[in-house]
Amino acid sequence: MQSVNRLLSVLAAALMVAEPALAQSPAKARANNAAKAAPVFTYDQSEAAMAFATDLAVRRNLDPAWVRQQIGQAQRLPIVVRLMQPAPAGTPKNWAAYRARFIEPIRLRAGQRFWEDNRETLARAEIEYGVPASLIVGVIGVETLYGQHTGNYRVIDALSTLAFDFPSNHPRAAARTEFFKSELEQFLSLTERTGTDPLTPRGSYAGAMGWPQFMPSSWVKYAIDFDADGKVDLFNSQADVIGSVANYFKAFGWQTGMPTHYPVSFDTSKLDLDTLLAPDILPSFGVESFTAKGAVLEGPALQHTGKLALVLLENAGAPPTYVAGTDNFYVVTRYNWSSYYALAVIELGDAVRALVSVR
Repeated sequence: MQSVNRLLSVLAAALMVAEPALAQSPAKARANNAAKAAPVFTYDQSEAAMAFATDLAVRRNLDPAWVRQQIGQAQRLPIVVRLMQPAPAGTPKNWAAYRARFIEPIRLRAGQRFWEDNRETLARAEIEYGVPASLIVGVIGVETLYGQHTGNYRVIDALSTLAFDFPSNHPRAAARTEFFKSELEQFLSLTERTGTDPLTPRGSYAGAMGWPQFMPSSWVKYAIDFDADGKVDLFNSQADVIGSVANYFKAFGWQTGMPTHYPVSFDTSKLDLDTLLAPDILPSFGVESFTAKGAVLEGPALQHTGKLALVLLENAGAPPTYVAGTDNFYVVTRYNWSSYYALAVIELGDAVRALVSVR
C-alpha cells in the first residue's frame, strides 16, 4: 500500500510541475518558441553597411575584404537601440539624486585605494599636464568605478548598431548616425594598426572603451603611453589611463590653478536670471557684468579674471542648485557634455582627496 501511495505522490508532483506548461496558450507558446529561435542579425546582410565598409577601406587604404569581414560579423544589438532612445519629454532632472549615485561609500573607498596605489603616477601627471590628481581620479571613478565596470558589449557590435540602426525618432538622429560611422571607422583603423582583433574589445553600449571610457577617436587623439612600455593600453595600464585623462583635459584647454566653479547666490532686487542663463554653461560674463545682473560672489570669486557662466542644476521639484562655472568647468564638460556629470566628477575627486589627505 505504501508503494502505491508513493507512486501516486510522484504522479501528482509531476502533474503540478507540468501544469503551467499545459495551461500556456498556443499563441504564447508559439511566441516564446519564436523568441528563442530568433536569428541574430549580422551586418553582412546590410547593403548599406557593406557599401560603407568598401568606402572605408578605400579611404583608409585598408584591405576591403578584411573590412567587409569585420563589419559583416558585427551583430545588431536591439538593447543598444533601446538605450539610445531619447528620454520621455518632461522627464525631470535631479542633481541630488544624480550626485548620490557617485558620491557614496563604495566609490569613495575604491577611489581612495586607486589614489594610494597610484600616488606617484598621479603626481607625475599633475606636474606634466597641470591637471589636478583629484580631477583625474574623479573621472575614472564616475566612468567605470576604477575599472570595475568597463562594459560588456563588443565594441564593433555597439558601433555598428549605432552607425546603421540609430533610432530614427531621436532628435539628433542624422548627426549621431554620422558620428557613430566615424567612430566605427576610427575603431577599425585603430585595431588594424595595433594588430588587435576587432571582435575582441568590449566596452559600453555606445562603444566607449577602457577605464576612462574613451571613444575610438579620443583613443587615437589623446591616449598616451604613460608607462613607457611601447604601447597604449587603457584596459590594463593604470598609468596609461591616468596620463591619457590628464592629456585629454590639457588638450581641451585646462588652465592650471584655475578653480572649476565658485558658490553663487542672488540679489533678487536686480536679478536678471534669463540673461544669466541664456549662454547655458559657456562662460560669457566677466565678474562685473555677472554681478551687475544679480549674481552674488564672495571671496576669491570676486578676483576671478576669466569669464563665468551661471550653471543651473535642477532638483526635480525642489529648488535648483546653482554654481558659477569657470572656463575649467566648461573643459570638464568636454569629457561628457553635461553639467551634472562635470560637477559629480569634481565633487567625487574632492571627496576622495579629502580621504587620502586624512590618512
